[in-house]
Amino acid sequence: MSSFYQEVLKEIYERLYAHFGPQNWWPAETPFEVCVGAILTQNTSWRNVERAIENLKAHGLLSPEALNELTEGELAAFIRPAGYFRVKARRLKAFVRWLVEDYEGRLEKLSEKETEELRRELLSLPGIGPETADSILLYALERPVFVVDAYTRRILLRHGLITEEADYHEIQELFMENLPPEVPLFNEYHALFVACGKHLCRPKKPLCAECPLRDLDEFLT
Repeated sequence: MSSFYQEVLKEIYERLYAHFGPQNWWPAETPFEVCVGAILTQNTSWRNVERAIENLKAHGLLSPEALNELTEGELAAFIRPAGYFRVKARRLKAFVRWLVEDYEGRLEKLSEKETEELRRELLSLPGIGPETADSILLYALERPVFVVDAYTRRILLRHGLITEEADYHEIQELFMENLPPEVPLFNEYHALFVACGKHLCRPKKPLCAECPLRDLDEFLT
């Protein structure tokens, strides 16, 4: 642990929370819906994911058993609004098949596994990378795993807290080594980064004057 990073990460969180308020993320009715959303949200907007999930709900298909019965082609048609629907249908089918065959289609049975072992299993599935696996672990299974995304990287990089070369694991380690391992904290922190990255810390023409982190550099010196 580093007292410097502990203070900085606490300061960032408090400023973002004061500015944006609680985010109530992940928006889903069930843990399984979180898993589906985590896979569908790759390379698309959340609104598109919502439309795809609404399609599944409208046809009574938002369950491991129902999705497992569909062919990839049938599933692709339902999730078309999420984009890359053929690729995502293949990935979602692989996830559901694993859940049904290895865990009887019950997410609660995953509680029997240690977090690291479960993470390895998720990462072994087609199309499940670190961000998707950690989103499932944190938001669906309530494991204290920090999720790193493009927003997190961009904000930290702009404030000189990481280098361009920092990989996913290094950035994740920064948070997990310097924050208490609490699911609600990791949940809210990640969601606040998303809010800041979407609305203020944009890739182009960032709204720095409106950002609660605008004078963070003064805190760092």
